[in-house]
Amino acid sequence: MTLPKIGFIGLGLMGAAMVGRLQDKGYALSVLGNRDRSGIEAATARGATEAASARDLAEASDIIMLCMGTSDHVEGRMRGADGVLAGLGAGKVVVDFGTSLPSSTKELGAETAATGAVYLDAPLGRTPSHAKDGLLNIMAAGDRPTYDRIKPVLDDLGENVFHLGPLGSGHTIKLINNFFAMTTANAMSEAFAMADAAGIPRQGLYDVMSAGPLKSGMMDFVRAYAVDGDATQLAFAIKNGAKDVGYYRRMADDLGAATIMSACADTAMQAALAEDRGEAMVPEMVDFFAARFGSGSGE
Repeated sequence: MTLPKIGFIGLGLMGAAMVGRLQDKGYALSVLGNRDRSGIEAATARGATEAASARDLAEASDIIMLCMGTSDHVEGRMRGADGVLAGLGAGKVVVDFGTSLPSSTKELGAETAATGAVYLDAPLGRTPSHAKDGLLNIMAAGDRPTYDRIKPVLDDLGENVFHLGPLGSGHTIKLINNFFAMTTANAMSEAFAMADAAGIPRQGLYDVMSAGPLKSGMMDFVRAYAVDGDATQLAFAIKNGAKDVGYYRRMADDLGAATIMSACADTAMQAALAEDRGEAMVPEMVDFFAARFGSGSGE
């Protein structure tokens, strides 16, 4: 069976790990990056072709995969004379693995359909280390026959691959998921900092909270930093968490749903960005709250 030709745009930590996995599985790849060339150089050293433009990459590929930071980045690569859309045609498939606005996804889906190609959203769960071993969670949505056709490729990338409904459903669920995750992480971070202010040991607070129904993976991620100083258990930058919460709020506005709970996480993370904490990992929001309360080191 001949494997489809893959074009991959966005070789950051996650994208580079996914490209490495695809190369391990024998796929021929064209790649296109941005500022950091380390992922591109690693891929080309293993036989990938570096495309001159997104259009060239699309013309040379059966499946075009995008793993980018924002909807603006995706739209910038899709549109224009040298964009992906200009190189599409019947039978080609575009898969957006990033965390994008559902409204943007649906617009790009319509523009892609006009070329005869199909657009799927497929945001990711888990980490680059999971991607390296093909163990991602993939939340795909869009045209079901197209999804079924490319599912063997998605199965090479993910341990748990879902089809969640019409185009945009994957991005909608991912934003709800990340809103909940960031709200929980910020609440736990404030709880540890409040314990500091009250003179309560962080470990003691954790022991009590984790003994009941509050215990969660997110609690343990924040505890790993708050108690042990290990932020790598949740290697997700504050700037990225803030972006996702902002997208959730924009999605809620588009739906005419007046979100209440997201305001807390949004306020905290925007304030952390204003203090130049954006590159820190989300569990390090403990330091933000500790500094705000005048408890702990705050650093």
